[in-house]
Amino acid sequence: MSFFDDLPEPPPRPRQPQPVRPEWAGPPSGELPGVVSPLGFVLRGPNAVVALKMVEVFSTGCLLDLVWCVRRSDESDQEWREVMERSFQGPGRPGILIGARLPDGRKAFAGTTTPSMFEGSEEVAGPVLVDWGGAGGSAGDQQAEGSVRYWLWPLPAEGEMQIVAKWDDQGLPESTLKVPGDRLATARGEVREYWPV
Repeated sequence: MSFFDDLPEPPPRPRQPQPVRPEWAGPPSGELPGVVSPLGFVLRGPNAVVALKMVEVFSTGCLLDLVWCVRRSDESDQEWREVMERSFQGPGRPGILIGARLPDGRKAFAGTTTPSMFEGSEEVAGPVLVDWGGAGGSAGDQQAEGSVRYWLWPLPAEGEMQIVAKWDDQGLPESTLKVPGDRLATARGEVREYWPV
C-alpha cells in the first residue's frame, strides 16, 4: 500500500462554457478551411514585392496570407539599416496599405483599429479586415522579408474579390490583385467542420 492511496478524489468541477468570439474577430474554431492558392503579386517593383500566397476560406470569412520582400540595390550601409528598421516597425506590414474590395463594391481596410475599439461593437456590419497574427520576418545584408495574415469578414459573396495595396516607402503606387470568384466558390465548398453534427 502506498502512502498516497488514501488521497481523496477532487470534487467534480463544472465545465466552463467556451467563450464565443464574434464572427468579425477571426475564423470560427472547429473548421478546416478551403484554400485558394497560389495567387500572385499585389505589388511588384524593381526592389520590392507584396504577394498574396493564399486565401483560407471559412464559413464566415477568409484569412489572407501575404508576404512582402525588399531587396537591397545601391543603398549605403546606413541607408540599408534605415530600410530594415522601417521594415520591422508596426504589425508586420512596413508602411504597406492593404485593403479588400468585395464583389458588391464594399471596402475593408487593414489598420490599427478594430470594431472592438468602438461602442456597440457587438453589432458590426462589416466588412472588417483585421490583423490575424502570423507576422514574422528576417533581414540580412541583401534582403528583408516578412509575412502577415488578415481576417476578412464577412465571407465575400459570389464574385471576384480584389486585394488592393500601396507602398509609398518603396515608391509602389496602388495596385490590385483579383481573386477569381470561381476559385473562392470552390474553396467555400471545401470547408469542413471538425465535429459534424
